[in-house]
Amino acid sequence: MSTTPAHTAKGLPDTWRRPPMIANPLLRYGLLLAVAVYIGWALWILPIDWARVSQGFARAARIFSGAFPPSFERSGLLISGFLESLKIAILATVGGVLLSIPIAFMAAKNLAPRPVYLVGRALIIIARSFHPVIVAIIFVKAVGFGPFAGVLTLIVYSIGFVAKMLAERIEEIDWGQVEAMRSVGAGYFPTLVYAVFPQIMPRQIGLSIYQLDSNLRASAVVGIVGAGGIGSTLANAFGRYDYDFALAITIVIVAVILLSEAVSGQIRKRIW
Repeated sequence: MSTTPAHTAKGLPDTWRRPPMIANPLLRYGLLLAVAVYIGWALWILPIDWARVSQGFARAARIFSGAFPPSFERSGLLISGFLESLKIAILATVGGVLLSIPIAFMAAKNLAPRPVYLVGRALIIIARSFHPVIVAIIFVKAVGFGPFAGVLTLIVYSIGFVAKMLAERIEEIDWGQVEAMRSVGAGYFPTLVYAVFPQIMPRQIGLSIYQLDSNLRASAVVGIVGAGGIGSTLANAFGRYDYDFALAITIVIVAVILLSEAVSGQIRKRIW
């Protein structure tokens, strides 16, 4: 007896292949051609100085040759810069989360009136619209160089993420608990405390831990424009052509971020 499947005997394929995202081959290959043409056109019109690019390889070689081996001689300066970044990240996370909670309730469609909902969503959109470096430049100009500008920057950054994710979680709550509280005559705030907060608290804790980890990474970036922390130490090292010390700072930043990512990941896994 033949073991060949019936559909194979009829000339049909015996293996499954994922269908293409765009079924029409003319449209599919036309889009690929359009993308290729656009990339070529963009490279052609961009003002790229290829002579300078070729010279950059020699400069990069000098930088890397000067960076090895990394120098940890000024470990005190490195540690103080890292501790400042840690303080910035903690203060920004606390401030950002505290501000994100009321904004998230304002931006939750199932709890807030329409005008309040629009205001809450507008605040989140504004906070998410600008890269932290741009916000840091604005605050550095407003309040001066230093960690205070970094804290303000990362508070805005935290609101953009935490408030958005928390508002989405509020919109997904079990509405039956809210109706049960209202049926016994509970007011707005008791309903929030006993029916809404218990449902969103695990997500809130997880988001806070994640944002602390994210703020620690971002503090190294915003510090480059003068917002304090280890980023400022790194920028100063490059400004003094201390490439070996700059490499040491970079190694510490990567190591700390990897450690914080592992720790926060384990904590979030246990919570969620």
